[in-house]
Amino acid sequence: MPKITDELSALNVKRLVHPGGSRNVLISVGGVPGLHLQLTPKRGRSWVLRVKVGDARRDIGLGGFPAVTLSQAREKAREARDKISQGIDPIEERKAAKAALAAAQRHGLTFADAVDNYLAAKLDAFKNAKHRQQWQNTLETYAKPAFGKMLVQDIAVQDVFGVLQPIWTEKTETASRLRGRIEAVLSWATVAGHRTGDNPARWAGNLKELLPAPSRVAKGNNQPALMLDDAPCWFAALREREGFGARALEFLTLTATRSQEIRGALWDEIDLDKALWIIPAARMKMEREHRVPLSVEAVAMLQILPRLEGNPLVFPAARGGKLSDMTLSATMKRMHEAGIANGDAGFVDQASKRRAVPHGLRSTFRDWVAERTTYPGDMAEVALAHRINNAVEAAYRRGDMIEKRSEMMNDWSAFLANRTRVGQVIKLGKLV
Repeated sequence: MPKITDELSALNVKRLVHPGGSRNVLISVGGVPGLHLQLTPKRGRSWVLRVKVGDARRDIGLGGFPAVTLSQAREKAREARDKISQGIDPIEERKAAKAALAAAQRHGLTFADAVDNYLAAKLDAFKNAKHRQQWQNTLETYAKPAFGKMLVQDIAVQDVFGVLQPIWTEKTETASRLRGRIEAVLSWATVAGHRTGDNPARWAGNLKELLPAPSRVAKGNNQPALMLDDAPCWFAALREREGFGARALEFLTLTATRSQEIRGALWDEIDLDKALWIIPAARMKMEREHRVPLSVEAVAMLQILPRLEGNPLVFPAARGGKLSDMTLSATMKRMHEAGIANGDAGFVDQASKRRAVPHGLRSTFRDWVAERTTYPGDMAEVALAHRINNAVEAAYRRGDMIEKRSEMMNDWSAFLANRTRVGQVIKLGKLV
């Protein structure tokens, strides 16, 4: 049984010095049987509990002094002796804990690292660098700050919900994409052996019970569209504007396509003789080739559009690269402000009263088809390159249907130009 000594005070302990020699010295400090302060010849100090565990004597380290104070050392010593009385060897327990931690670290993977590994593994699945960058940006903006440093095994439904809930109503489309991307990363981590159990980002039977369906909350997030009755006036004002930005916006309106498709348009995609623009799958949101019949106005505009030598872009920026999305948005903003300056309400969305934006022009086209024509809705959906029933889309891809779509786009152009389609002179927009 350890010898019971007088309890040293914190000041006494602080004044202890090595007596000399080349060996470490143990000095009993009292308070707990077997508790010592170990002094080294080089002025090192640490706490040691000398105690018998079973048939073996153990020297159990309790930390260095003064990082571990005298009172803390005594508390640790009492805890260790309690474990020994219960048949637990503190040293073996510590070894097991370290081994378990090391094993967890070997198999553990943080969410941030899982994102990088997933993107590396799926590199071929990303059609372009922009798509990959969009993936990284949404995850880095919303997910990584919340649980980027967490091990994928520890991420729970509540963690994912905590990221999605604040933006689910205001940024529904972004939030929905974010959920799918988190689910994909965690699914990869499960297959790769870094986590087990259900995917906490799964929608069906999981987050669906906590969040409203995107279709129910996204209705108020539609892009502001130009009102049908304002479209001819707005289009006439657009044609009075100069520059490639205005012409790109004009072509976007005539074709009911997306900004990214317009800004990336190449001359070798367009056949002016056949009045047809074929956008390759790699540049389409739905990753399917899209054929766009060009109206008479669209062809006429392209025929006199300047071409920059050595530049394949139809609508190049001033420095030769692609126009930015902000170029088209800024053009619409200036048109709206000019309208207000002339004493009217500008160009706003009928429902939200927000200023109309380029992407909203596609909704204007869809409204025109539904309210002012007898063209089938499915034909309009194909024109907008929306994903619809495969059989219907296949039918509209046949030659006779492309001709009907061509007729529809010519009627749309005539509506914008505020004219009838027969025997009218086409007025072209200013180019420079």
